[in-house]
Amino acid sequence: MFCQVAGYKEYFLLNFAPMSRKMKNKVVTNLKIERIAAEGKCVAHHEGKVVFVNNVAPGDVVDVRITKGKSSFMEGEAIAFHEYSKERVEPFCSHFGTCGGCKWQHINYELQKTYKRQQVLDQFTRIAKVAIPEVLPIIGSSHTQYYRNKLDFTFSNNRWLTREEINSGKSFERNALGFHIPKMFDKIIDIENCFLQGGISNEVRNRLREFALENGLSFYDLRNQVGLLRNLIIRTTSTDETMVIVQFGENDRDGIERVMQFLKLNFPSITSLLYIINLKKNETFHDQEVITYHGKDYIEEKMEDLKFRIGPKSFYQTNSEQAYELYRVAREFADLKGEEIVYDLYTGTGTIANFVAKQAKAVIGIEYVEAAIEDAKLNSIVNGLDNTSFYAGDMKDILKVEFLKNHPKPDVIITDPPRAGMHEDVVKMLLRLEAPKIVYVSCNPATQARDIALLAEKYVIDKIQPVDMFPQTYHVENVVRLTLKS
Repeated sequence: MFCQVAGYKEYFLLNFAPMSRKMKNKVVTNLKIERIAAEGKCVAHHEGKVVFVNNVAPGDVVDVRITKGKSSFMEGEAIAFHEYSKERVEPFCSHFGTCGGCKWQHINYELQKTYKRQQVLDQFTRIAKVAIPEVLPIIGSSHTQYYRNKLDFTFSNNRWLTREEINSGKSFERNALGFHIPKMFDKIIDIENCFLQGGISNEVRNRLREFALENGLSFYDLRNQVGLLRNLIIRTTSTDETMVIVQFGENDRDGIERVMQFLKLNFPSITSLLYIINLKKNETFHDQEVITYHGKDYIEEKMEDLKFRIGPKSFYQTNSEQAYELYRVAREFADLKGEEIVYDLYTGTGTIANFVAKQAKAVIGIEYVEAAIEDAKLNSIVNGLDNTSFYAGDMKDILKVEFLKNHPKPDVIITDPPRAGMHEDVVKMLLRLEAPKIVYVSCNPATQARDIALLAEKYVIDKIQPVDMFPQTYHVENVVRLTLKS
């Protein structure tokens, strides 16, 4: 039985409604879970109010302890199950329910895909409010485990303890290397085996943690911002290359050397071994020096006959296999004949730009991050492409009249903005440009629908194709083709 997606009103209630404490800690018994709601939570009703519940499936009958009570809805946690949904499957990860990274492991993959397609339909119906064609069947992922090519792990001296551990009265090792607990910046769950990334990822993380504990190396204190070991990033490719980046929170040359030498000697398959000394208050490192300790300063991915160099600061879609499906759809929707001028907005490292370049007359890519633009240019050189050009800067500041005076008008615009969607000034400029086709790639159908509602002044939608990049989560990518009204 498919669960319909809760609407935008429920999303608003979930995030913005005023709070009432009267219902908190009340237990609601025998609650029938009805459908999946905003942000992957499931929804039921009690006494005329919406109840949002995590870690349940449509069809479950549960007792729910209310954790938040507001004037028009409640949030709660399931504390007892009277009946399990036929849509349930057994979660495969021991960290499920705490980690928060794969919230849908308990829901069968066919239903996951059905919901994601429905999510796209729902957002366009409720937000865009424009005529749409039938949403095409979602392109599912052939791999629902070990599909990510990049993971970030955090070192912490404040490991998350389970209720059982706390109630036992025993003492436990508090250093951890893993993921942040949802909504708790300073609590880290210690990850033993993660089903998101294959290759040597799990072994590198576990052995590095073991080495650090055995040698008394300090794990980062996220509150006081002290400690040597701060962050671990592992990137892999389908070509069997691996990049490992270690962020250090102290400039301890001896400690750094010991860690990096350990990784070099014990993991000869690492092709790019890098480190960063980051003394800032956050883990972002786009403004930090990345030091190559061993190997190359990049790894290389392949897509069809193209090669893409990925540096430590490069953005690349985190599911390589599905990235190809996504870009293939974008290229198909662009329907290039070889004579078109293509604008690739939010081009990142130029993956889409280079992917479509052989079918176009010229491609112009624009991206905010300067390092990404340098990667994009390099990727064009590596692939022998001489019909691409790339520009770095804020999209709303670059895509202006002066830029258009010095560059040919686009026949096709491909845009792949971040989750927040496009700035209103960018949308206005697209309306002014009047390109015959716009291919809009998005990781957030809600903001995509919002932008398309504005573009509907001059454009109609003629194709919608969802692509599942992140199995076991509620996230979905979506590609839309818009054509200029005649």
